[in-house]
This record gives sequence, C-alpha cells and structure tokens, in this order.
Amino acid sequence: MSVASRHVMATGVVIGALAFTLIALLIPVQKFGGSAVAAAPAATGDDDGAGTLSTAFGPLTPQDRDFVRKVRLAGLWELPAGRQAQQRGKRPMVRTAGEHLIEGHTELDRRVMEVGQALGIELPNRPSAQQQGWLDQLDAAQGPQYEQLFAQLLRRAHGKVFALVAQIRAQTRNSMVRALATDANTTVLDHITVLEATGLVDFDGLADAPPSPSAPLPRPTK
Repeated sequence: MSVASRHVMATGVVIGALAFTLIALLIPVQKFGGSAVAAAPAATGDDDGAGTLSTAFGPLTPQDRDFVRKVRLAGLWELPAGRQAQQRGKRPMVRTAGEHLIEGHTELDRRVMEVGQALGIELPNRPSAQQQGWLDQLDAAQGPQYEQLFAQLLRRAHGKVFALVAQIRAQTRNSMVRALATDANTTVLDHITVLEATGLVDFDGLADAPPSPSAPLPRPTK
C-alpha cells in the first residue's frame, strides 16, 4: 500500500471517529421551545420525568411545572365551588367569598393558561379525584351545614396552597413561573381573608382531615 493510500485511510478513520462522537453527544439532547437542552436526570419529588428544561424565561424545573399544574387544578374546583356559594349561600359573607373565588380564579386561570402555553406545559382539564370528592361533599350538604363545609374545605385547601406558592416564589429561576406565583400569592391571601371573614372557619380543625357531610361541624361564631 502506498503512502498516499495509507494517509487517505487514516484520514477517513479520524473523520469517522469524530462523526461517531458527535452523534453520541447529540443523542441525549431534546428540543424544547426552540432551544436544545440536555436531558437532566430524574429528580426526586413531583417529577414528570422531563428534568430541568431550558426556556427563554429561565430554567424550568419539575417543581415549577408541578406548581403551574396545581394552579390550574385549584381553579378547576374552586371556580365551581365559588359559583355554588353565590347561589346557595344564605349569609352575605359566604356569597361574598364565592364572588371572590370566581373573580380570583377566573383571572388566575387565564394567566396559568398563558404560562402553560408559553412554557409548553400540558395542563389538566378536570379536577383531581380528591377535588371532585370535595365538590361532591358540597353538593350533598344541606342548610347551615353547607356553608360551614364550604368555608372549612376552601380555607383548608388555600392554607396548603399558600405555603407552596411562597416556596416556589422564593426558589424558581423562571421569570414566568415567578410572576404566576406572585399573582397566586395575592389571590390566595385574598381568598383566605374572605373565607375567614365568614366566621365559619374552625381553626383547630384546619390541620385535621377535612370534615365529611355526616361529621358534626362547629357552631358559627357571631
């Protein structure tokens, strides 16, 4: 074999090795929002398996996506609960709380749909099984029991969400998620305030399981 032939062969081997290396590097890369990002290892906690993604608004973690979906889920049951409170509530403050739920979650739902679309997050379109169970409890409750159950269920749910909103607001590096958390913080605090103003919230029972329709409920404060 001539020197020229050996040189051509060696060059071909080098080019082939470089091509193989390039392919190997590209395999773990996935597309998101028009930019390529390396697939991150699965994280613990509320992880959808997609890892941390690069977006035009900053890194998007599994926890960020989980928060956005939970904001959407909140509206899917609290909006119907608010409408029901306006229709069935006897006390003016219960109807007022229902009005705040409708107004707050209508706007928050609009915002979360924008965020979901911008960040490529698939959002739920129906309440979770637990949330549907709460709505079923409200449907079955009658008279004064309905108003007490409404105040207790909604106040307990908002208290849990409030802690999550604060955590995401403090930790997220995604500007769209941060803005959504800021809006959610304002909305949730408003709802907590009007629910407490009904005088029907049993604060000692907030840490316990939510009351069932058959369970005795506390007397409303005057």
